[in-house]
Amino acid sequence: MLLDLIGALAAGLGLLGLVLLVNRVLLRGRIGRWIYPATVALGMVSYTVWAEYTWADRTIAAMPQLELARESGSPAFYRPWSYVFPRTTRMIAIDRSQTRTHPEQPGLVMTRVVLIGRWEPVRAVTVVYDCRAPARADLVEGVSLNADGTLEGATWVPVEADDPVLAAACAAQEEGSDEPANGA
Repeated sequence: MLLDLIGALAAGLGLLGLVLLVNRVLLRGRIGRWIYPATVALGMVSYTVWAEYTWADRTIAAMPQLELARESGSPAFYRPWSYVFPRTTRMIAIDRSQTRTHPEQPGLVMTRVVLIGRWEPVRAVTVVYDCRAPARADLVEGVSLNADGTLEGATWVPVEADDPVLAAACAAQEEGSDEPANGA
């Protein structure tokens, strides 16, 4: 948040410098002094809008090991344009570097699901997806992973067959199936 404030100030002052140069050198001061605070405000608002609407893309691009599975956001009455141009405020991604399969359990894929929210700490949870019978089991305390790739003590939660996180995890498993199995 501090970096966004610094960025907004820098954008406003940078645009001010440009307008000041143009007004003094090229226009010989023909534009009134009102243009200077208006320019700073325009620069700061423009930077803020750019930062809010590109946040999701920049965040995922900064972490190449993540594959975006789902993004969401909600419009706000104090941002009426968000009803027409929605912005992303939350994302769910899978960490491809933490995606594993077991040779004895080809339908199961273990991956780290990363929950990212604007102005929120990043959270991650390790999850096992069953790609055949759409279900997931969170690897929490009390759940153990056996040597043969099965889970003990897990609670399987059914998920929709078209769930985007399930699809991303199973696609990562299929892409990794060409390589030698990298056991859990």
